[in-house]
Amino acid sequence: MKIAIVTGASSGMGRKFVLALDNMESIISNKKAMKFDEIWVIARRKDRLLKLQEEVNSKLRILPLDLTKKESFEEIEKMLKAEQPEVRFLVNASGFGKFNKSNLIDLNEQIDMVDLNIKSLMVITNLCIPYMTPGSKIIEISSQSAWQPLPYINVYGSTKAFVLHYSRALNRELKKDGIHVLAVCPFWTRTEFFNHAVDKKNEVVKYYACLYEPEAVVRRAVKDAFKKKDVSLYGFKSKVNVLLAKIIPHKIVMSVWMKQQKLK
Repeated sequence: MKIAIVTGASSGMGRKFVLALDNMESIISNKKAMKFDEIWVIARRKDRLLKLQEEVNSKLRILPLDLTKKESFEEIEKMLKAEQPEVRFLVNASGFGKFNKSNLIDLNEQIDMVDLNIKSLMVITNLCIPYMTPGSKIIEISSQSAWQPLPYINVYGSTKAFVLHYSRALNRELKKDGIHVLAVCPFWTRTEFFNHAVDKKNEVVKYYACLYEPEAVVRRAVKDAFKKKDVSLYGFKSKVNVLLAKIIPHKIVMSVWMKQQKLK
């Protein structure tokens, strides 16, 4: 059985990836497009996942799991061992952010951020690799914030820096196995991410250089995965931002960021 697995599938980028994998021929050529017997969709909100089944032709296996919980990993591992599927595509899109001074964000929420953005991504990736074959693809969702330290989105950006470095190094490690790993680094993207990240009572991040549509970011990512790139960037401003983060000292980058956000 050939499958794809998408975490964070109930909303945002994860949901858009499920729609893209269901209709891959609209993004890449029919010769390259993969077909799946099932797409395993993972998220906490079962009702959202059930509704997603109504929007796709592919058969979905609904897995309402909380990836901050150890039992969820045990459940996934058990299913993989029982089904022995060929995992052709893995998308780790679960994650969240919170914007504020680090010491003002609830500590348990920061721990959950690290657990979901880093721990769950790493664990699920490692669980799936033994079931992958040459040509299988892994997409890990990082962020533009991964390229430089950014005050007030510090913990979130730091978790995404891990994802970026982890993905690029893993891509080299798995090259001889024919398994490709892509880090997707979206700039500001119009998703439900902001519903949780932004504290309306204390809105510290106010300036957004751009706001891209998630469908465009996902389509670019799928194309880049088949081009065997190790990083996917969508949009001119996104590419310029990464270039500047590479050549300008991070101390200056942080000062510019603080000025843009009108922060002291």
